[in-house]
Amino acid sequence: MQDLTISLIQAELHWEEIDANLAMFEEMIWSIDQTDLIVLPEMFSTGFSMNAKNHAEPPGGKTFKWMRQMANQREVAITGSYIVKENGNFFNRLYFVYPDGSSKQYDKKHLFNLAEEGEHYTPGAERLILDYKGWRIHPMICYDLRFPVWTRSRKSEQRIYEYDLLLFVANWPDTRVNAWDTLLKARAIENLSYCAGVNRIGTDAASKNYNGHSAVYSPLGNELAFSENEETSLTVTLDASELESYRKNFPFQEDADDFKLI
Repeated sequence: MQDLTISLIQAELHWEEIDANLAMFEEMIWSIDQTDLIVLPEMFSTGFSMNAKNHAEPPGGKTFKWMRQMANQREVAITGSYIVKENGNFFNRLYFVYPDGSSKQYDKKHLFNLAEEGEHYTPGAERLILDYKGWRIHPMICYDLRFPVWTRSRKSEQRIYEYDLLLFVANWPDTRVNAWDTLLKARAIENLSYCAGVNRIGTDAASKNYNGHSAVYSPLGNELAFSENEETSLTVTLDASELESYRKNFPFQEDADDFKLI
């Protein structure tokens, strides 16, 4: 496994303006130098909108084609979530698009019912762990961060560590940003993996304010990158040898409880 460079794009979103957001992110993507993976926020093309009927796209629609084009042109992987309609249901769906145009998807499991997300969207039922450049990556969406059982690295006969990088895309308001900071760090420590989270900035149509706090943490919980309340891209190289060393010197996962979700 070689080192992996990731770039988190923290930006203010144009409310329910898909074309404007895609244009903005395209410009920011081209401003990034060398990287392997670009990570966009939750619902990056609209903001955290409950207006699913008017802004949902079919699988393979405009935003997906844009992600695939950007991945191909920059020769990187790109991930982020947006609103998708499939078989009559609406999903807050994350796509992970590889440079060759192939993709994996994850539908948000834990819907944020304080904002009535569960009234408009269908929850996902399957976790996603994917392989990219020798790394096993576990992408999640926003509110999933609060549920450690769903994100927990699980032992198996094949491997002790289920993944190497835990990834969160979010629209997480500033009033609860302390939880965001604390839980990102905790997830890195408890799973002995790198943990990265990208959040937006600005104010949405529901008058919710966002102050970023996009960050990357090491398996020991050390802060490798952090940005508060500014439009920026954070680029960090994750050290594969350090990950292997941490796990060798602190083999806590070997003593983890065996469990399965039912």
